[in-house]
Amino acid sequence: MYFTDRGIEELAQRRGDTEVTLDWLAEKLTEFVDVHPEFETAVDRLATWLAREDDEE
Repeated sequence: MYFTDRGIEELAQRRGDTEVTLDWLAEKLTEFVDVHPEFETAVDRLATWLAREDDEE
């Protein structure tokens, strides 16, 4: 188990029934990077991966 799995599991347990929009998620990711600019690259890579998830390789 990766360390991040615990955070992902907590997210699923605490917010698993919550429905959100992609606009809300984008706003939260932007807020996170504003507070933690050292994670800008990781957040950008995650957002790009999510945006392109269904693209053919």
